[in-house]
Amino acid sequence: MTTFALRFTATPRGARLARRLASQQMDAWGWPYGTPVHDTVELIVAELAANAVTHGRVPGRDAELRLSRRDGDDQVRIEVHDTRGERLPVVREACTDGDPAAEADGGRGLVLVAALAKEWGVAPRPGAPGKGVWAVVAAAAVEGK
Repeated sequence: MTTFALRFTATPRGARLARRLASQQMDAWGWPYGTPVHDTVELIVAELAANAVTHGRVPGRDAELRLSRRDGDDQVRIEVHDTRGERLPVVREACTDGDPAAEADGGRGLVLVAALAKEWGVAPRPGAPGKGVWAVVAAAAVEGK
């Protein structure tokens, strides 16, 4: 198992850093910039990191990004941990015409994560307060879309 881990400040700047370093790590693992699996992982990391700093922020506490893969496996597991265990993510229903939520600026990120990931979920943070939101991206599934 190969793992990349990064603690980042629970700020928009920290979330951008997490996305950029995840992008570099995917390239280092052999999924070059611009390939479907690379871009999918980068997008999911961006969404989960943004959610962590927006909804899971506790002043003075960092968030954490983990990417992991098994050697020879075509899957990448993404985990973003924050320290707000009582605030669980909620997937909003798809908006339709005439629905006031259709005009909202946010609330669609987890719908996107669910559509792009093979699977995703939420789990308590092991050994620390908070939660981890995780997603699994399978290269074969992404490239076949």
